[in-house]
Amino acid sequence: MNLSRRGLLLGSASVSLLGTLRYAGAQTPEFNYKYANNLPVSHPMNIRAQEAADKIREETGGRMAIQIFPSNQLGADTDMLSQLRSGGVEFFTLSPLILSTLVPNASISGIGFAFPNDAAVWSAMDGELGRYVRGQIEKSNLVVMDKIWDNGFRQITSSTKPISTPEDLKGFKIRVPVSPLWTSMFSAFGAAPASINFAEVYSALQTKIVDGQENPLAIISTAKLYEVQQYCSITNHMWDGFWFLANRRAWERLPEDIREIVARNINEAGVKEREDVAKLNATLKEELAAKGMKINEPDTAPFRQALKDAGFYAEWKGKYGDEAWAILEKAVGTQLT
Repeated sequence: MNLSRRGLLLGSASVSLLGTLRYAGAQTPEFNYKYANNLPVSHPMNIRAQEAADKIREETGGRMAIQIFPSNQLGADTDMLSQLRSGGVEFFTLSPLILSTLVPNASISGIGFAFPNDAAVWSAMDGELGRYVRGQIEKSNLVVMDKIWDNGFRQITSSTKPISTPEDLKGFKIRVPVSPLWTSMFSAFGAAPASINFAEVYSALQTKIVDGQENPLAIISTAKLYEVQQYCSITNHMWDGFWFLANRRAWERLPEDIREIVARNINEAGVKEREDVAKLNATLKEELAAKGMKINEPDTAPFRQALKDAGFYAEWKGKYGDEAWAILEKAVGTQLT
């Protein structure tokens, strides 16, 4: 695995290198910005981001260049968020649930078992709920693009047992991202959540610091977590995405015409990435099973009921406030309370 992980890092380094070599001999960019993320180079997000960067450079006549740094090359999520705020990087994609460490109500789109399917997600995130969250993000002095990118519905993996009922989570040592909502939800199930940045997930599973983790199928596959996890339970317990964020000072340095080109291409790439993730997820259950994972699909109704009984939804309704919760209920109904 050390070799394959080293290969992955070398491959990811080539994203920014190729972007540089492709334009060797062209004019020096007037604006040379860095875009950081936490996903492997093979994930649809990095593929579509590179396409967008190429189009931006072409449409600006070489004035604007964006170098991509995938796979946590520039640090863990919390480190990169600090770099974005300080201007060390100009662009960064981040889960709204992790962004909630800075923008508390950003995580409302990830409330447990809220969305029944992708169609409900996009109706909400391209509609009133998305506008509300973007408004909250703007208040924190960051710029956010209009279209949220897809990470997908999250599933639970384990090295010890399938997760078939809420009782299976009691005492279960599970890695969660650094976000209060994740910790709160798995604590409500009686699990033992541990907040670990994504860069350390593989080694934490390999060394049994935790018994399991939860992520969308596309990440389970591209990060090769099937090498250190035996079971995958299709719980769809949370939907997660990536807001494409920009440092405000860096954004305002760009002339208006370049801003329009950048925003348009990034938003178009985000919509294409959503389609890519949907297609990938349609085949991944079979592919992961072929790689040795045991797949099970539990009934999720008892999980939602367990959260209700534990007071999880009532607690978070109080934290988000009546306005935000009402906007969520417009999108998903009142089944959470």
